[in-house]
Amino acid sequence: MRIGPLTVDPPVVLAPMAGVTNVAFRTLCRRFSEQRCLYVSEMITARSFAMGHEKTLRLAAFGPEEPIRSIQLYGTHPESLAAAVRVLRDEWQVDHIDMNFGCPVRKVTANGGGSAIPARPRLMARLVRAVVDHAGDIPVTVKFRVGIDDDVTTYLDAGHVAQEEGCAAVALHARTAAQLYNGDADWSKIAELKAHVTEIPVLGNGDVFEAFDALRMMRATGCDGVVVGRGCLGRPWLFAELVSAFDGQEPADPPRLGRIVEIAIEHADLLIEQFGERTAMHHMRKFSGWYLKSFPGVRSQMPALHRVSTRAELVELLRALDPEHEFPPAALRARRAKTGRTQRVALPDGYLDDRDTDRPPRDDPFEVDALSGG
Repeated sequence: MRIGPLTVDPPVVLAPMAGVTNVAFRTLCRRFSEQRCLYVSEMITARSFAMGHEKTLRLAAFGPEEPIRSIQLYGTHPESLAAAVRVLRDEWQVDHIDMNFGCPVRKVTANGGGSAIPARPRLMARLVRAVVDHAGDIPVTVKFRVGIDDDVTTYLDAGHVAQEEGCAAVALHARTAAQLYNGDADWSKIAELKAHVTEIPVLGNGDVFEAFDALRMMRATGCDGVVVGRGCLGRPWLFAELVSAFDGQEPADPPRLGRIVEIAIEHADLLIEQFGERTAMHHMRKFSGWYLKSFPGVRSQMPALHRVSTRAELVELLRALDPEHEFPPAALRARRAKTGRTQRVALPDGYLDDRDTDRPPRDDPFEVDALSGG
């Protein structure tokens, strides 16, 4: 699969996830895939990046092992997006820019951002144009959802806008914003988008938990590639399995607990390099739960792991676990984010009353901590 000048082989992309897809996690996943696939940064707010906000710059950082510098931008105003893109183009030499039109988190949509934007196609077109016009030769992609809810679907219009405004590819998370991560992704919507968008690659996202899910999605929908999100949380070796599957080989068996413990420690060390020990351990509190998901006999250790504050403490707790435990089959498809609920999507007052406007929302967000890039 080609995204502009970039070759993505196999056609697998790591989904942007805030608080997850930082340099450390991207590096770990890339090591498992032998430097193949495409790995996108966590969501970066355009305005704070353009203003040089220290925290945002740290989140946007790239590592020395990253051959393709891929970043996801979030913004609701064309001026802020254009300013951020100029910096990314001239000073950061990025290779790929993804735009966030899929985040369902309340404080994002309440500002008219994320998955709210495609409900106003002319506004979406204006935002995409601002990025494409300033990106030069850098390929621009967009990621979006099926719509606000079952009554307000936007994915076909969003795909058309992206194609017409010069995007290099589109990615659809086959759920609405109201669904969050509840229920099954509706892959038929990916097939419909693929039939509607014919000039650029269409990638599918949603419920890729095992390598063969990716192959099934592509066969069922005709999509050109897949975006992997929650399925790789605590399972960075999923990218090795995906590479094997796309190469026509049988993926290796999942690792035993002892190997997973060493992977988690490697992850912690990469986080320490990026953020320092204190912040790294805050990250590992949530990642420990994902790495140990569904393993028997670990529940008694979880309270201590959720309070861990030093590397030494983390290593001691993890290495006390039985290394011979086999990977539990239930963990393959275990949900690794908040599920089991839907939401009423928060939007600015009267937002859906004037869907034909290209005016951005009143407030341009400075910094947003969200769950995912869509």
